[in-house]
Amino acid sequence: MHSSAHPFEALTPDVVLDALDGVGLRGDGRLLQLNSYENRVFQVWLEDGSRVVAKFYRPDRWSDDQILEEHAFAHELVQAEVPVVAPLDLGSTGTLARHAGFRFSVSPYRGGREPDLEDPATLEWIGRFLGRLHAVGRRRPFVARPSLDIQTFGVEPRDWLLAHDIVPPDAQPAWRAAAERALERVQRCFEQAGPGRAVRLHGDVHRGNLLWTQAGPHFVDLDDARNGPPMQDLWMLLSGNANGMRMQLSHVWRGYEHFSELDRGQWHLVEALRTLRILHHSAWLARRWEDPAFPAAFPWFGSSNYWAEQTSRLRDQCDAMDEWSSLL
Repeated sequence: MHSSAHPFEALTPDVVLDALDGVGLRGDGRLLQLNSYENRVFQVWLEDGSRVVAKFYRPDRWSDDQILEEHAFAHELVQAEVPVVAPLDLGSTGTLARHAGFRFSVSPYRGGREPDLEDPATLEWIGRFLGRLHAVGRRRPFVARPSLDIQTFGVEPRDWLLAHDIVPPDAQPAWRAAAERALERVQRCFEQAGPGRAVRLHGDVHRGNLLWTQAGPHFVDLDDARNGPPMQDLWMLLSGNANGMRMQLSHVWRGYEHFSELDRGQWHLVEALRTLRILHHSAWLARRWEDPAFPAAFPWFGSSNYWAEQTSRLRDQCDAMDEWSSLL
């Protein structure tokens, strides 16, 4: 344990370079901190002219077994020729090393740009790769890593926020009622979707974690990998009104089904999963508030205006879930 109230304050550039040096990767002194709030991630230039990405894990978030299970999944995907950036084997320490009280992994640097999600051909291409990813994910479940479901991403975050008095008294009644109504609608959507089989997921397929090159897409950052419904890795690719999202999903689906089956009932989960993400995100911000990076990046969080906006979003999601279901 670090004596500092904020462990990442001790993660100086020298500590990063010394950590890499300890596993035989000698930096030339240049490093660039990349956009990541949950962990601390650095692009590091090495003396041989190559670049690597070093990820220093947030203390107490994942156990060693959970991190190593993510790493094993990444390597399983690579072996299946799914374009995922997997951590390097660092020798005697395997893929997870330690330095100065921090756990870290190192991955090869892979560049790319965000994909054009307005292009039907791009969506279908991404769908093919997600189908291949889930074909591997269906082989076996995660054992150490948790699942994404209504309890873990909806009920538990709501209950935690209320139990810790995070929502101000003037905003709490309206937010509580909106959250309750939203979770009832989410439950209905999951019932409409049917039981389904959870798969190992990437867990966070947004534009920033899906990089595009001339060779096509590749996935980065499996830090949120969990067991969960396949639609979790598809819905964040969709935007716009309900009819537009339905068309986008049909393009993704067309590519996906070349490699993996996806029960049509999963379509009912699009807006339900978005609703769970809203609830989970508020609890995530509150739980990380002691990290100085969070007040600096999210200064609006916690105010009465914030919770009024969240209440409005949850009410809108109830309407969105109803509208989406009516189109299916």
